[in-house]
Amino acid sequence: MSYDTPSCAYCPPTIRACRHGESETRGPGFCPSKVDDAALDGAVARYADPFIREVAYASALVESEGYCRWTRVEEIVALAKKLGFKKLGIATCISFVDHARTLSAILESHGFEVASAACKSGGVPKEALGVRDHEKIRPGTHESMCNPIAQAELLNRAGAELNIVLGLCVGHDSLFFRYAKGLATTLVAKDRVLAHNPVSALNLADTYYQRVWGPDRPAKLPAQPAEGRR
Repeated sequence: MSYDTPSCAYCPPTIRACRHGESETRGPGFCPSKVDDAALDGAVARYADPFIREVAYASALVESEGYCRWTRVEEIVALAKKLGFKKLGIATCISFVDHARTLSAILESHGFEVASAACKSGGVPKEALGVRDHEKIRPGTHESMCNPIAQAELLNRAGAELNIVLGLCVGHDSLFFRYAKGLATTLVAKDRVLAHNPVSALNLADTYYQRVWGPDRPAKLPAQPAEGRR
């Protein structure tokens, strides 16, 4: 196994040294502390920024106070309150508008002002992106493109301090994150096949969803080499 880049995904359950503050002594050869400690030092330095530190501190409190007790909706409410935010934004898929209505009402019941923007805002035809008719979901009909940049701009202009992503498509969510000025968190990750529970594809990767593997599927997941256990 290469020791050139961080490979936390392959850290054995018996190690996970960073959880105990022992990365430098017990971390495997591909541990970030071994292959890129400069990145770790640089990241720690960024927490000196007052706003970044406040967000990180509030997030740690939400994690501990609601651990295994609060739903993610409750965690989002708690975080926004701890940070003193007043205006929240919802970036929703058009198919999740009914959920967005419930979420907006919940947030408003906690005293927040809420702005929401659906992915099809603007009604721009997919042809504007160069999508040809046979490439549409339903050829021969008008299909509005998902417009995450417009969603971000609408919520930016509304003054949203924290944006909640509700079921945006893969890639569209990426563009929203890039253009949103406020903080952003995901409430629902879209997965039309798995009832929006994408982790199921990982849990069942060796049984019902073996199709997720590519042509270079390993016989078994790589094991931690003995020489990497330091």
